[in-house]
Amino acid sequence: MRTTSPASSGNWRASTASNDTPAATAAAQRFQSLDLLATLVAVVAADGAVLFANSALEDALGISRRAIEGTAFPACFTDPTALQNALAGAHSNEFAALRYDAWLVRTAGNAEPLQVHVVVAQTDTPGEFVVELLPLEAQARQDREERMLGQAQANKELIRNLAHEIKNPLGGIRGAAQLLEMEIESRELKEYTKVIIHEADRLQTLVDRLLAPHRRPHVVGDVNIHEVCERVRSLIVVEFPKGLKVVRDYDISIPDFRGDREQLIQAVLNVAHNACEALTERIAAGDAQLVFRTRIARQVTFGKQRYRLALELHVIDNGPGVPEAIRDRIFFPLVSGREGGSGLGLTLAQTFVQQHHGLIECESVPGRTDFQILIPLP
Repeated sequence: MRTTSPASSGNWRASTASNDTPAATAAAQRFQSLDLLATLVAVVAADGAVLFANSALEDALGISRRAIEGTAFPACFTDPTALQNALAGAHSNEFAALRYDAWLVRTAGNAEPLQVHVVVAQTDTPGEFVVELLPLEAQARQDREERMLGQAQANKELIRNLAHEIKNPLGGIRGAAQLLEMEIESRELKEYTKVIIHEADRLQTLVDRLLAPHRRPHVVGDVNIHEVCERVRSLIVVEFPKGLKVVRDYDISIPDFRGDREQLIQAVLNVAHNACEALTERIAAGDAQLVFRTRIARQVTFGKQRYRLALELHVIDNGPGVPEAIRDRIFFPLVSGREGGSGLGLTLAQTFVQQHHGLIECESVPGRTDFQILIPLP
């Protein structure tokens, strides 16, 4: 059960006057590599006193490293005894590592406690322990990303194989219909052959769209994400000249990166166009809004890899949201929330983003849908 008891069970925001000791300086040098981790890490003594806290833990607690070090780390939790017992067990060599779930207290800004998975392990130095905190939300997101990547790869193979299987007999069907049309004289019967030819051509177009990402070479060059966004914006404004407000919220410090400009334009255009289709009623009412927002994300992990910097592009609309029935399947091929939609736009967008070693995600509630594209930066 979630508890929200205050962090009054210990003085973990003690004075920082004693943090400049030679011991503290030596600890900072030994453990400075822990600052590269996205997970929250503290190195503590057997009595729970913090010897070192990495920058991720600083950010989570909302206080400086100098204020954390030298204080009692168990007092940072709603239930201090769990960590105290874990440290006592590790100190007596009852186990090599211990895992349990807990709530981390965050006093800065009166933030809600953060649910974490705690891993306690002893270091090579006797009486010294590493306490690693994995936010359960982040763990769930990582599991979801892994499932998405696996599903995307399976979709890619399925699409490619299915498209080739459809394409071979399709040409034969169309050719036979053309020959039959030349043999018959009845105008009524020729209408049937025209239907066959028309539907064969429609299927051929669909197959070509399915195979397009795998046929087109990956042309790499310098890409400015804001030029990509501006190109997409200009196309959207032309197609939806009234009733739609397009907002640009750019971080102009984002550097250029190597990528396929045309593929990224198509990916962002597919996402933006999909959003505009969902905004049909609001466009008619004149209060539709589409936002292009760019930011730099630091020390992020996606696609099972860790990146120091990544581009974070949001395409946000104020539409009705993605229907709950398809929310987990919107990137699957031929899945569409709109009648008459092909269900290929988001699938192709995902393929193009993944060819840049990136990730595309969606968070949607009624009134706000946010498609987020992450691409590693140099």
